[in-house]
Amino acid sequence: MSRFGYAIRELSAAQKSAKGVSLYSRYVNRPAGRILAAVGYNMKLTPNQITLISAVFTLTGGTLIATLGPSPAVALGVFVALVLGFALDSADGQLARLTGTGSPAGEWLDHVVDCAKMLALHMAVLISFYRHFDFSAPVYLLVPVAFQFAAVMVFFGGILTEQLKRAERLKSAAGGPAAVAPASTLRSVALLPVDYGVFCAIFLAFGSRDLFVTLYCVLLAAHVLFMVAFLAKWYRELAAPGR
Repeated sequence: MSRFGYAIRELSAAQKSAKGVSLYSRYVNRPAGRILAAVGYNMKLTPNQITLISAVFTLTGGTLIATLGPSPAVALGVFVALVLGFALDSADGQLARLTGTGSPAGEWLDHVVDCAKMLALHMAVLISFYRHFDFSAPVYLLVPVAFQFAAVMVFFGGILTEQLKRAERLKSAAGGPAAVAPASTLRSVALLPVDYGVFCAIFLAFGSRDLFVTLYCVLLAAHVLFMVAFLAKWYRELAAPGR
């Protein structure tokens, strides 16, 4: 069996839980990442190299957003770059599990790059709004700022909550892995508005000013609502006695 075939077989048998994952990530991004992880394994790339390649694709998409005027061709280029960057973001972790080379340093690099990508993309949208969208009201320039704030809060809050829960489990007498509830299809659908893959998809409308701004504002509203709900939920979970 080829290295690629071996990687696909092993990765297919060792997928992470789908709990708390949207339909896009479960059925599109993870399978795409699995293929890219197998390609990386076949090419003898390391997980950190995959992470950096992911950052390059996302940076390319952000550069297109910030420097070129909206058009159907630019929209397609941005979409392809961002979607590939997201799939590679899934591939690095899968490759780490396949090769047994996961490490705190690798996890740190992955999270730092993820945060940088969020900051950079919304800054790129802000630059594009200022340079190319000719808004009559400057208040529209606050939309990417608000989106950036909500997206980073959800990302950072989720990562911090996960780390604190992990630390508590390690300190507890049980110390073992927590039981994982089965994935809920309804929850997977509900999480679509705050899935990064859906955010990437709206750039297919980047060639149409009105449509893109509408979709961007809809996702902003969803992120603000989810931010409030998630922060309250995470705080209650961490504050609950006997958690």
